[in-house]
Amino acid sequence: MSNNTCTMVTNEVRTRAMWRSRLGAALRTTLACTIVGCITLYCPVAIQRTLSFPALSYVVVIALVTEATLGDTVRGCWNALYGTIQGVVPGMLSLWLIGPARLSIATATLVVAATALVVVAPQSTHVIAKKIALAQIVLIYTFSSFNGVHKAEVLHPVHVAASTAVGAFASVLALLLPYPRLASYEVRKKCRQFNKNASERMKLFVKAFCAESNATANATMSRANSLTKKGTKILQTVKLMQESMQWERPLSIFMKPRYLNSSDRLQALELPLKGMEIALTSCPSFPVGVAGDENLKTLLLGLEEHITRALSQAKGIGPSESLTESETTKGDVSDNFLQTLHSATFPSGNDLPSFFFLFCMKLMDGRLTADHPQESKGATEKMSSAPVKKKSILGGWPVKINSERFIIALKCSLSLGLAVLFGMIYSKEFSCWSGLAVAVGMAFRREATFKSANLKAQGTVLGTIYGVLSCFVFQRLSNIRFLSLLPWIIFTSFLRLSRMFGQAGSASAIIGALIILGRKNYGPASEFAIMRISETFIGLACSISVELLLQPTRASTLAKIQLSNSLSAISECIELITLCSSIEEVKEKEKKLRGVLRKLGNFMGEAEAEPNFWFLPFHTACYNKLLGTLSKMADLLLFVTQAMESLTQDSQRVGIACTDLKKYLDGDLDQFKNMVSSSIRCLEKITLIKSLAKLEKAMNSGAITDGDVELGKAPNANAFKLFTADEEEIGKTISSFLQHSREVVDNSEAFEWDEKMKGQIILNLSAIGFCMDALIKQSKEIQKSVRELVQWENPSSQVNLCEIYCKVNALCT
Repeated sequence: MSNNTCTMVTNEVRTRAMWRSRLGAALRTTLACTIVGCITLYCPVAIQRTLSFPALSYVVVIALVTEATLGDTVRGCWNALYGTIQGVVPGMLSLWLIGPARLSIATATLVVAATALVVVAPQSTHVIAKKIALAQIVLIYTFSSFNGVHKAEVLHPVHVAASTAVGAFASVLALLLPYPRLASYEVRKKCRQFNKNASERMKLFVKAFCAESNATANATMSRANSLTKKGTKILQTVKLMQESMQWERPLSIFMKPRYLNSSDRLQALELPLKGMEIALTSCPSFPVGVAGDENLKTLLLGLEEHITRALSQAKGIGPSESLTESETTKGDVSDNFLQTLHSATFPSGNDLPSFFFLFCMKLMDGRLTADHPQESKGATEKMSSAPVKKKSILGGWPVKINSERFIIALKCSLSLGLAVLFGMIYSKEFSCWSGLAVAVGMAFRREATFKSANLKAQGTVLGTIYGVLSCFVFQRLSNIRFLSLLPWIIFTSFLRLSRMFGQAGSASAIIGALIILGRKNYGPASEFAIMRISETFIGLACSISVELLLQPTRASTLAKIQLSNSLSAISECIELITLCSSIEEVKEKEKKLRGVLRKLGNFMGEAEAEPNFWFLPFHTACYNKLLGTLSKMADLLLFVTQAMESLTQDSQRVGIACTDLKKYLDGDLDQFKNMVSSSIRCLEKITLIKSLAKLEKAMNSGAITDGDVELGKAPNANAFKLFTADEEEIGKTISSFLQHSREVVDNSEAFEWDEKMKGQIILNLSAIGFCMDALIKQSKEIQKSVRELVQWENPSSQVNLCEIYCKVNALCT
């Protein structure tokens, strides 16, 4: 079968899977909405009076059912209950104390704002619980203020709670019929897909490694890249569903405990695959020298076959699943591979990518066949921690509120209060819609405010217009007009994953149509639609205004600050590269680095979506290059840690002290760290400069003299050595490390290493050498991108990073 035919078949399978997924989600959402519609429109009149807020029921359905599993919905129902406690109980107490007759516009606004502040402030409360509580608060006080003198103080909040319960009930029923959509089943399916994906990628990587020409290798890598993107999406899906599995605990007794930490297991496979890709892209040309060794090539193909068989037998669980092979067979493949490396010549600089590829192959094989006796126990303990999640929800009140949480809570409080105030001034009868637009759309974190408001406005208008047109088409068949929702929900389910609408726009579009088609006795649909759109605009305008007033710092500014933090975190991790170091400390720093880079990505996404106004446009392309380079460096640091940990353990296993290895390698490692880390520290300071004009102004103010900034005389000016030295000088550091590593291997008889151990040591040292070389190259890429960024921000200035750093350093000292 040709490559084009394979691609067509793959695309067809992917399209069918996407349609099944979208249709399944749309049909369950439609079923839940139909249940709510039947209950609120066709139940006995006495029940209809109790369920007087069908809009809230639909909002709950969209929040709980869309793209959800049964575990998600059960968790959502629990959060809906907690949200009801937060929203309805204080509402009943407030109405009893104040009295609906005395609930003026000003009083209602103050009570809504104060209650919202209390609801949003605790960090442990789930987003769904907060949204439902805020929506209930809006409905309770706006309707009580409008016609409270005609309603009993207690019954009105009870009606709100009943409408919430109907939405939750319909959501659970829709996820159970015709069969439950279980997170555990979805995780098993995704794990099988990932194992197949990983097997195909590894085969392509090995094929590229053994390629006889650059053209063949590039074509193979191109096919592997598309599989890599698919594998990343699968891994993200498994991570998202991991928590949902714990809410399906009664069904988990039929499931192996190791399924509960599948994302960790799959991530353990993803890292070696990522390393193979890095190694292949670093190869200067094909065929690589190592691939010419027929004996090694044969063993490499045997190792590939062994890994493929292990993945196929894992049955969707990932590494550490039982294999049908005998332990002898597994050991023979690995031992022969290492013994062949023992006879190979220690790699030169050009051979480092090839040996790093072999290191990643061995790493993947080790992670697949390693035994983990404690995992079952750990997973079981993790299962039993599900009730703790519920306790943390109820324990959200006595929390320490930091300044960031307080600002978020204050923003939500003011946005909701102003939306209710101006909504009631515009129209008391329809004032709830302005508040609901804020309550349901609140993110409780930083987001691209203008983009989010734009998507919600577009979705609301489109959904409302669709609802009005459906009412017109089915004006003589009002009893079945609800059926027109099905094509709309299917359509919006595809929009949900698009850049044009996203989740916010899709949800607003569905709710907009639902509220028009699921209503009765609200007057003409067109008039109601106009009033709702107007009130929604009021709510969104209030939300944007408060965001700009309380958090005026632009996302582009925050992205620049976070870029500096990312450079600092990278530098800290590089400084910890040493033999026999505390592995736990290193891993903790690397975990922190991942969080810092994730935050940088969030700020970049927000900055890209925000309007420029009179500011300089955000340099998206440059920031994307920087984030990609920093992420690659973070991956390389993981491999360094893995190789050093393995090197230390292997040495200690044969009774070699760390000091024996350190005396060979510490000098080269220290020189590498000083050169790379100090250079990145320089770039960290440069990225914090607001503009070169302000820097020159500070220079001219007399704070420093010209002699202080003379190149090479400012403190730490030599820190820029990595970026000023030529390739030959930089290459000496790696050459020296390889020379000393070769001496370590040559002394294998003194260290009493067997052939297998010697092969493993060669792989570990080669991996460290490759990562050192790659980190130097990536550091130089960062320097180029930072220079481009500074030039973008200062188009009329001549940019010399070394000179800029000297000026900044002189000012600081």
